[in-house]
Amino acid sequence: RPHAGLVSRLRAAWLSAKMRPMRHRAAQLEALGRFLDEKKQDILEATTLDTGKPPFEAELSEISICRSELNHTLNSLGTWMKDEHVEKNWVWCGGWPGMHGMGGRCPSCHPSLRRRRRWTHPSSDPQGPVRVVLIIGPWNYPINLLLVPLVRAIAAGNCVVMKPSKISRNVERSVAETLPRYLDKDCFAVVTAGVETTRLLENKFDCTFFTSSPSVGRLVMAAAPKRLTPVTLELGGKNPCYVSDTCDVQNVARQTRVAPDYVLCSADTQAQLLPALREAITQFYGPNPQESPDFGRMAADKRLQRVQALLRSGHVAIRGQTDAEARYIGEAQGPRLGSALPSQPPRCDPAMQEISGPVLTVDDAIAFINTWEQPLALYVFSSCKKHPPALTPQVLKQTSSGGFCANDTVRHVTLTLLPFGGIGQRGPGHYHGRSSFETFSHPRSALLRGGGREALNAPHYPPCGPGRLPPLRAATETQRRAACAPL
Repeated sequence: RPHAGLVSRLRAAWLSAKMRPMRHRAAQLEALGRFLDEKKQDILEATTLDTGKPPFEAELSEISICRSELNHTLNSLGTWMKDEHVEKNWVWCGGWPGMHGMGGRCPSCHPSLRRRRRWTHPSSDPQGPVRVVLIIGPWNYPINLLLVPLVRAIAAGNCVVMKPSKISRNVERSVAETLPRYLDKDCFAVVTAGVETTRLLENKFDCTFFTSSPSVGRLVMAAAPKRLTPVTLELGGKNPCYVSDTCDVQNVARQTRVAPDYVLCSADTQAQLLPALREAITQFYGPNPQESPDFGRMAADKRLQRVQALLRSGHVAIRGQTDAEARYIGEAQGPRLGSALPSQPPRCDPAMQEISGPVLTVDDAIAFINTWEQPLALYVFSSCKKHPPALTPQVLKQTSSGGFCANDTVRHVTLTLLPFGGIGQRGPGHYHGRSSFETFSHPRSALLRGGGREALNAPHYPPCGPGRLPPLRAATETQRRAACAPL
């Protein structure tokens, strides 16, 4: 197995309890922060070379988000590592009603047991690490989606193997050469393109975190059952955007990223939206976007060819230049106008075919979105002043998606405290904030009882008479407090 010795070394480091103390976890996080500060320029240059991202965008989407996650983790680590106590019934408080002359009172209220109560407390211990974690990063956000999960894996006390994407060659080389100098080499390692992902998964990991395409995600998921490895998958998906007739199309035209793949709107809105999109492109990137330093490039020839094939299959709404040598695409595909949504959905994915539109009502849009696999993100643009305020809640309640954002795009992904993840074919699991800490932790339940209380267990043991059941039920069953009512 490739890197079997490396994985065994990290497992031995974890078994030595090196990552258990909070101070060592915090020290590794501080070291990761120094890496981001001292190697920022190298990271930005490598990211621009690999993905074509302008430095401005790369710093915001790669460095800044990682720094935010890192600071939030350092601010919260002490709180996250504390035990969480849960509610106790009378049995686990030390006794039950009617016993030991307590007159039916809860034993925790009896003076003779108040000092002993601390020895009996069920608690959920969230600080149990899963042990050795594998994090596989993608090419499109090569630093962000590698280091953000790393931050939480460190916080949870795990040892980590990281595999950057081989497509982002410069970032891969930079991370492999420099990051190990900052982190504890006994607990963290970076492996590169010398080994395929499927071969790396032959090793025993206690958790795998993977971000990339659904096709590769299925390979990762297929390897997991052999070792019963928990898997978190963050897979790309289609992101529909519903634009109501009442919204400001100028605002809609200026949205980008976690990319709105297709727009659902009426014919009237489309007639206004396409000119607004052309105007926004000119305002953002000038009359020739290829010369703009802010316009990105495709990351690889394979992906360029895929998008070119997609453009050839449909109607081009915004015509531009395409430079294969520079991996530049300056065209945008649009819908071919039809009559209405088909009664039976096409067999192909929306991203690979022309949308049979226009969509005339919000009900049509909801029906179309629900026809396909749940999207990674869903966007709605609507004016509360002109449209019934219930439109956005209606779409939110009647659809299912990994994330949702109204009158904006991508912002929900940038909120550190808001969990981000997919659903269905977009992959199980989520991360960001405390949810990432919990992803890389095992919430171990523990019941701690003092000795010398065996007499309290006697009513549970045979021979069991009918008189024992009522007090035991009263002591152990959770009682209904009030009627369930919507908030």
